[in-house]
Amino acid sequence: MRVAIRHIHSNLLWSVTGTVWAVWRIEPIGSRYASPLERQEAHARVTSLIRSLSGSARLYSLCARIEPWEVAERMVQGVDVVANPGAAEIAEVSKAMMAGTEMHRRTLWLAIPLQAPGRSAQWSQARGGMWSMFEEQAGLPAAPVPEAEVALYEGLARQLESGFGGGLRIRAARPAEIVWMHQHAVHRGMAGPLLADAEVSRQRGGRLVGAQLRSPGYASLGQVRLLEGGNAGERDRGRRPGEGVWDSVRRWFASRFDGTALSRVWLEVETEDGVGYQAHMGLEEIPEAVHESRADILAQLERLEFPVDVVIDLTIVDSARARRQIAKKKRELVDQADQWAAHPAGAPDSIYGAAETLGEQEARLGSSVEREVQSRTVLTVWGATAQECDERARTFKARLSGANYAVIRPRGGQLRLFSLGLPGAAAARRARECTQFQLSEDFALSGPLTSGEIGDSTGTMIAQSLDVGTTRPVLLDLADAPLRDAAASLAVIGDLGSGKSVVLKRLTADIIDRGHRAIVIDRTTQREWAAFARTAAPGRAQIIDAAQAEVSIDPLRVLPPAQGEAAAISYLTLQLCLEPMSAQGAAVSRAVKAAASSPRPHMGLVLEELEEIAREGGARGDAAAEVLDLLHTVSDRPLAAMLFDPALPALDLSDLSADLVVFSTSGLTLPPREALARPEVLRAQPLEALIGRAVLYLVAAISRQVAFADRSRFSPVVVDECYWLTSSAEGHALVAELAHDGRKHWAGLMLGGHDELDLGDATIQGLIRYRLLARTGDDAMARRGLNFLGLPTDDDGLVELVTGLSPAGNRDRVGEMLLRDGQGRIGLIQVIVPRVDRYAKIFTTPGGAGGAPAKRGRVRQTAGVR
Repeated sequence: MRVAIRHIHSNLLWSVTGTVWAVWRIEPIGSRYASPLERQEAHARVTSLIRSLSGSARLYSLCARIEPWEVAERMVQGVDVVANPGAAEIAEVSKAMMAGTEMHRRTLWLAIPLQAPGRSAQWSQARGGMWSMFEEQAGLPAAPVPEAEVALYEGLARQLESGFGGGLRIRAARPAEIVWMHQHAVHRGMAGPLLADAEVSRQRGGRLVGAQLRSPGYASLGQVRLLEGGNAGERDRGRRPGEGVWDSVRRWFASRFDGTALSRVWLEVETEDGVGYQAHMGLEEIPEAVHESRADILAQLERLEFPVDVVIDLTIVDSARARRQIAKKKRELVDQADQWAAHPAGAPDSIYGAAETLGEQEARLGSSVEREVQSRTVLTVWGATAQECDERARTFKARLSGANYAVIRPRGGQLRLFSLGLPGAAAARRARECTQFQLSEDFALSGPLTSGEIGDSTGTMIAQSLDVGTTRPVLLDLADAPLRDAAASLAVIGDLGSGKSVVLKRLTADIIDRGHRAIVIDRTTQREWAAFARTAAPGRAQIIDAAQAEVSIDPLRVLPPAQGEAAAISYLTLQLCLEPMSAQGAAVSRAVKAAASSPRPHMGLVLEELEEIAREGGARGDAAAEVLDLLHTVSDRPLAAMLFDPALPALDLSDLSADLVVFSTSGLTLPPREALARPEVLRAQPLEALIGRAVLYLVAAISRQVAFADRSRFSPVVVDECYWLTSSAEGHALVAELAHDGRKHWAGLMLGGHDELDLGDATIQGLIRYRLLARTGDDAMARRGLNFLGLPTDDDGLVELVTGLSPAGNRDRVGEMLLRDGQGRIGLIQVIVPRVDRYAKIFTTPGGAGGAPAKRGRVRQTAGVR
């Protein structure tokens, strides 16, 4: 096979035809669940990029193969696996889980042929093309390129890049990546080089030596056998063991003539790594009109059960030239109408429809910035066997036909279409037969730069994407967010049994496994977080039973002076249902400040200070006396002993050095949620419930202090069923502080709730970076959940999706959720829980049932997956 590459320097490619190409890599944008505003912005960016181009360009949308070991390496990137064997264990289990599955990630590349300025430069290009043909015939190495020519084309490439519109993330491709593009085209259907290796490689590019560019040899890339309409049986010409001569001859003839080459519409590619089969199809016809929501046909390719490569050869025509071409077509239509005038039936309706279409295009081309895009699109599927490749091609063609898109699978033209996917190759003549004419806005609607990527580049494999037909792991790395100057806050909302606690536990365990720590407030009666901590982090967990009054959590004794004084005032305000700016609130504040300034501060001194204020008489004394009576009622209860009993040893925060600290508050009751929003109802609640609410706030304040104290590792505060904390002004302020200041202290916040309203006001929600929405059966709550993700609440299809997630009783769909990742991308995922002994207590379903098994067979059921 002839290799189109002569030289590569930076992102410049000198081809054997003499053309010099500049290659860039484009970061995908948009998502399937983007809001109308986000879709409009993405469409405007792609349109702006297309309008900033002129002449010829080529867009590559390639599916880079992913290996399980590659994902496992990203899971432990930056982790000391010797000191943290748990991370290595989960990575190995995840790798075994992905073994045997087809995984890929879509990558986008833009290649533009550079136009040499001046006749001498153009003649140099042509001379280089002619000389390369002689070099190939004579077996000579590629002639070097002068340094002046290299500098010339580098300047042209920089000038082009500076003019790219749309604000997209575009960078120059590396030489190894350009070589990978060639290798990927050759190795479809077989094992080949990985893009992950090319992304970090500094090889395969040329160097300037003695004022000349000299490149390594690329002859090895051409060691490929290409056979149009090939058949796997043709390679097996020898006699099999125990087979007679005539049997061997008959088998050879059967493989040779079992279906002619015309019926084998694929390309057989053989390299030293094996044999693969590719089927190339040209986009022959697109619908004249299609709804905007279904126009992103190229983005919809991600939903297929197999990868599809796309190569689009573009010709960008300016508006003036396009209008002249339209005027010519309109004159031709007039001539056709005159010829049909003598026919009894008159002119066919298609002529009038074509005239209307041309008129609309001419009107839209009235703007000088508009462009006409002439595109030739080649779509490629492949397989390890000819049968697999053929089945995929037929399935793909049928899917497009159902959407009113027609593709041609040319017989005898597979090799020409294949060559279009090679970087630096000339345009395929066969592809020109499938030229489509669109305006830049219409072409952008096809979704050429959209991908189904979701999640972070590193971190634990928390789930798999359900928006992609093949297996695509979803990784999350909360600890890395503050290092990227972003908030490490996460919230998950959904119905009971929808998987909220499982997600929080899984993320917490992974944070611990990666060498960090977490502080959890467990208010469940079953102490489920405490049980999970003992099994998930054996020897590394510390359980503080705050409801058993074994230690004192007196804020004046436990917290630093300033924080302790503020926490004590907030606690008493909550406990006594007081307004901070009332006379009673002022008395509490004065008493706490006086107690905090004593040599040995403790909450018992607050009672003594209130007695002193009450003796003063007057309105202030009356207020203090009233507060004192209420406080005596509280302090005498056993549940309040952990605050008011000076004989109890104070909780030493310096001793809370375990990787996983769990504050268990089992036994503390809470007022019903309905009472939290109505002060008059709240005051009528049982005293135990009011004590429980106030004590839980104090535990949260202590958790915040523990998380902020250690800046050497990431420390999130985990609060499940968070409504009890966000329902009060004091708790709301505490959550806001965690969300606002957590990044500075390398801390984070992980919340779980049933409704968007549980998370606090819009300010707190706006600071939550990672968001998950699980099954929500109530229609109104589902719409609020969509609003939390940033999705339209009036979309009935999305509401139906949310209410139908993880149907009860369907174990194959356990763990389905919508995720908004740290980059604002939204996708449908299915949470995966590895089957390891440490995760035995992660589920709360009675009887131990639970887990997220593989969906549609994409992730194998192994010993490492539940």
